[in-house]
Amino acid sequence: MGELTYTTLRPDLAAQCAELELAAFPTADPAGLLSEDDIRVYAETFPEGFFVALDGDRVVGQGAGIFLDFDFDRPQHTIAEITGAHQCANHRADGEWYYGTDMLVHPEYRRRGIGARLYELRKEVVRRHRKRGIIAGGHMPGFIHHKHELTADDYIDRVRRGELYDATLTFQMGNGFRLVCGLENYLPDPTTDGWSTLIVWDNPEVG
Repeated sequence: MGELTYTTLRPDLAAQCAELELAAFPTADPAGLLSEDDIRVYAETFPEGFFVALDGDRVVGQGAGIFLDFDFDRPQHTIAEITGAHQCANHRADGEWYYGTDMLVHPEYRRRGIGARLYELRKEVVRRHRKRGIIAGGHMPGFIHHKHELTADDYIDRVRRGELYDATLTFQMGNGFRLVCGLENYLPDPTTDGWSTLIVWDNPEVG
């Protein structure tokens, strides 16, 4: 493993980014993940919002998002519904929020600060464009151990209070995100029965 660098999305990285999707989410339905074609369209639509971590020429992490508006009075949604075709068709330059569509690190490269750096790059683009903050559907990998005894919202609440540890949600709270509620059928995944968590980071520079 060499020195890591970060860049915004380029079309020539699309194939590697698609391969990383499968490596990072081996239990997810591939139909719900970004394909090479999706990522090429993303590179034309909003490359500024798609960050890539590189070890030399190897893609080892990525964090993507688009600008859109969000109705917190009706928070339930799936990633396909809210992002549109290729997970980027609903991008609007004047949208109030950065909606995180993708955040992953190759299993061999975890615990090296890549995720934290990708989150910081996202926050930088939010600050630069004066958006209200970041919204995303947070994966909840620890739910598989509790889903037979807890509802998704009960699990989220216990993680929020620090009574349970979740590798993703606990990390996101450490990066300033708040856990809002469960999102049903957000992304097909048998380990979570399709549940994810609505997470929000509020930009302190925008009232």
